[in-house]
Amino acid sequence: TSSHIRVGILNNPSSKIKEDNTAIARGILTAFLTQNNSSLKSLLSKLTKEETAKSLAAGTKLAKFLTPEMDDNAFEKKYNTLGLDIIKTHQMFCQEVLKLLPGQMAVVSNGR
Repeated sequence: TSSHIRVGILNNPSSKIKEDNTAIARGILTAFLTQNNSSLKSLLSKLTKEETAKSLAAGTKLAKFLTPEMDDNAFEKKYNTLGLDIIKTHQMFCQEVLKLLPGQMAVVSNGR
């Protein structure tokens, strides 16, 4: 409810990291890197739905879920060049530093 909150995402996958099973994670990271707050919120709302995951698994391209107000050129350029190393780095941080098991979720907070 506050406009003074920052949100970040760390990926901690439980399965082997491959391009075909990281579309949503890479889409979320790309949105954080390329979009303004309202576009980011809109895309995150779409990407976190179960039907979106099913649609992507069935072969739908992520670009179908972009909204008209988004900077789709910046999104697609970054998405196509975002490698899997960033997700592997997130996974290593989650498991080595935060001591999470593969796939385990957590909320990390640093606030007043």
